[in-house]
Amino acid sequence: MEGERRASQARSSGLPAGGADADSPGGGTPFPGGGGSSALLQAEVLDLDEDEDDLEVFSKDASLMDMNSFSPMMPTSPLSMINQIKFEDEPDLKDLFITVDEPESHVTTIETFITYRIITKTSRGEFDSSEFEVRRRYQDFLWLKGKLEEAHPTLIIPPLPEKFMVKGMVERFNDDFIETRRKALHKFLNRIADHPTLTFNEDFKIFLTAQAWELSSHKKQGPGLLSRMGQTVRAVASSMRGVKNRPEEFMEMNNFIELFSQKINLIDKISQRIYKEEREYFDEMKEYGPIHILWSASEEDLVDILKDVASCIDRCCKATEKRMSGLGEALLPVVHEYVLYSEMLMGVMKRRDQIQAELDSKVEALTYKKTDADPLPEEIGKLEDKVECANNALKADWERWKQNMQNDIKLAFTDMAEGNIHYYEQCLATWESFLTSQTNLHLEEASEEKP
Repeated sequence: MEGERRASQARSSGLPAGGADADSPGGGTPFPGGGGSSALLQAEVLDLDEDEDDLEVFSKDASLMDMNSFSPMMPTSPLSMINQIKFEDEPDLKDLFITVDEPESHVTTIETFITYRIITKTSRGEFDSSEFEVRRRYQDFLWLKGKLEEAHPTLIIPPLPEKFMVKGMVERFNDDFIETRRKALHKFLNRIADHPTLTFNEDFKIFLTAQAWELSSHKKQGPGLLSRMGQTVRAVASSMRGVKNRPEEFMEMNNFIELFSQKINLIDKISQRIYKEEREYFDEMKEYGPIHILWSASEEDLVDILKDVASCIDRCCKATEKRMSGLGEALLPVVHEYVLYSEMLMGVMKRRDQIQAELDSKVEALTYKKTDADPLPEEIGKLEDKVECANNALKADWERWKQNMQNDIKLAFTDMAEGNIHYYEQCLATWESFLTSQTNLHLEEASEEKP
């Protein structure tokens, strides 16, 4: 009876049947990311000043909560409580929507850079407002990526577009470059939002919501220069030592990454070359049709056929332009993103190996220590836990990444195949109609010549 009474009270208050147990997440209060919801678990600059206090950043509610994203505390603001109710009513729906748009050029006496507007709409309880609008530059995205790697060294962080494009491909700050980067930054943020762990990172939340001065202040709270140098030295030392006994599953993972990197880089190079040749072909075709029109002016007997050929070339030219647009928007960005992913994966494996190398060095040092008061055994225990957590995180994220990669690659190549079929069908129909009209014309002329 007592158990039934407690269960009834829990249901009426919105708590689990066990009540607000101190060991349960949030003391029994639901929070984003908990409960196994699959839908939820799922600027260029000149390298100068990073201070952005002079940039205006807008937020419908600029206040930031001090608690961590995983904090079990119930939000205290009325709007946050409303957001929490919305979240609980629709637990299986996407609750974080991010848009990157409206790039803006900023010119100062020492640098030129681009900022992008980021609009965030959410029903999550840890946010104080349901909508935020901020402006960020490329350096801010780099900072976020670094913080995610620091907090989650063996999770697969989505890649950012390169700081500079390949020389000769596109000029800095022209419209094509800016639009390509905008799309890549949009995908970067949305991949983080869809990640079951990264989406609740506190630095990610601050990136989406903080005003310029708040973000700048938050950046300065990180480890100092000497601390970062010490971490770098230790990482280099670990990498120099190497890993003596890498587990077999990670050996297989590393082999896959090396092979995947080779193949995807080759596909990327060939795809870029094909696209370049297609553009050259398209440029030639644009000049090819008008030549036939000019020719027809001096060939009275060939006027009709020359104009028909020019018309067919013009239609094929438009079909080619559409096909190139499909390649440039569907295939090339996906392939190149996974080129960048392959580099990220190598970095993840290196960080995992560094963690294990640190453990191996402590174990080795212990064999030469004979005093009972030595703190090494306790350090080794902590490092063993750290290695286990790192390995488990990577294994779980690896399967998720592979599934996403396979889906993305399949979709990209399927779209390319459909685009090619449609393109060749259009060109074939164009020239078949030309031949049909010419055949009918010959038949009419032949019938008129008969007595």
